Amino acid sequence: MITLRGAEVSAKLKVQVEELLKRLGRIPQLAIVRVGDSPDDISYETGAVKKMHAFGLKVEKFVFPEDISDREFKEAFKKINEDSRIDGILVMRPLPPQIVQEDIERMIDPMKDLDGISPVNIAKVFSGDSTGFAPCTAEAVMNVLKLYDIPVAGKRTVVVGRSMVVGRPLAMLLLQDNATVTVCHTKTVELQDICRRAEILVTCAGSARMIDESYVQEGAVVIDVGINVDENGHLCGDVDFDAISSVAACATPVPGGIGNVTTAVLARRLVNAALAQEEAGSEK
Repeated sequence: MITLRGAEVSAKLKVQVEELLKRLGRIPQLAIVRVGDSPDDISYETGAVKKMHAFGLKVEKFVFPEDISDREFKEAFKKINEDSRIDGILVMRPLPPQIVQEDIERMIDPMKDLDGISPVNIAKVFSGDSTGFAPCTAEAVMNVLKLYDIPVAGKRTVVVGRSMVVGRPLAMLLLQDNATVTVCHTKTVELQDICRRAEILVTCAGSARMIDESYVQEGAVVIDVGINVDENGHLCGDVDFDAISSVAACATPVPGGIGNVTTAVLARRLVNAALAQEEAGSEK
């Protein structure tokens, strides 16, 4: 079985970013907005900051206390959103319960919304408008398939997971590339049989090692988006990587797979957002 490593895809995306920066002629800036100190948020934030610096981009963190009021957070977010120095915004979610997250999703400038949370970007993704930003993880999956030259057109593709963060927008991106897509979840009847018919199997269910060799057909491509912690405290995906190695043609590991590509997509998207804003400004 071939291991589809994220580092190789990330390196190719870095070359793309370097070319885009030549067109832009300046270094764009990312704003990371975090409320509280969730270990998951801090871990992703750390990886994103590291990637931005590695790609030669600027990043500023805006960290707020867990108990900040809805009004105070919205006032602070409005300033970040309207700051002309900031080209892109990444909001760490979920936000604490006292903050109305839907209001933030409506507030964020769609052109600065790098992780596809704005209703405007969501609508564009679901309508097939390529100017909309899909969630970075969903686009990372597409980049892995493309940069490893794995064709999706006409392929029986199963996505296990239905969240708006990965599953549903990813299904739309796959459909745009002419895949034949089935979206499943942990309550899908005969899930094992459906997965076993997939030529491309993508898992984003958030269930540690639930996918073993009995879910995978011979020669399938397996993309593991899951990030879980097992009973021994080790990071793992939704896929039992060792178990499927005897049947799958290729698969992404966890760690070292999609997560690495997600932050690289974020970096490329930051530069694209800066270019789009400059073009929009010049047309006014």
